[in-house]
Amino acid sequence: MSVVVGYQSTPEGATALGAARAAALARGSRLVVVVSERADRVDAERARARDEDLARVAADLGAAGVDHEVRVLEGAGDVADDLVRVAEATSATLVVIGLRRRSPTGKLVLGANAQRVLLDAPCPVLAVKPEPSAG
Repeated sequence: MSVVVGYQSTPEGATALGAARAAALARGSRLVVVVSERADRVDAERARARDEDLARVAADLGAAGVDHEVRVLEGAGDVADDLVRVAEATSATLVVIGLRRRSPTGKLVLGANAQRVLLDAPCPVLAVKPEPSAG
């Protein structure tokens, strides 16, 4: 059994990772960090930066005693499908996703990927958002 988190190197991704880490520790579950990217958007520099970030993520999780794995999925880049597939394959008990803050108009409609994960995941989904930045 696992906790699956959709991760990007963004404030939303960091918030989702923190919530997933806490959930995995509390449940005694393996944490599966999923990075889903469209192959046509990944150049050598972006891949290097991503890999460096993921090495830091893995080191931090390891230092915290979190049983984990990182899966980088390059392909069509359908984030929702990738997260649902990994959740099914790993018998996930929870999927964690980060949500970005939206404009007042955007708040009327949940992002398409988030909505698909919420509806299609084989387990509960925790949607988190970062704290508003001070300013």
